[in-house]
Amino acid sequence: GAMVSVAARRRNVAGAFGVRNPEAIRGKTILLIDDVMTTGATVSACARTLLRAGAKEIRALCLARVSRDGSLPL
Repeated sequence: GAMVSVAARRRNVAGAFGVRNPEAIRGKTILLIDDVMTTGATVSACARTLLRAGAKEIRALCLARVSRDGSLPL
């Protein structure tokens, strides 16, 4: 498929995430795991949402990263 721009991807996930129980994450360090990271927009949007809800720190781990030309590097 065609590579989506970072700006378009950020617009696509803006406001897509929420925290139902902020007390459960307040002051905690959270690890986000993404199977394949394309632009990083999804992880960034999740991290921003969690931080705004009171998380202390967000760390991210991805299993694969799509290269800038849209292919999966080997």
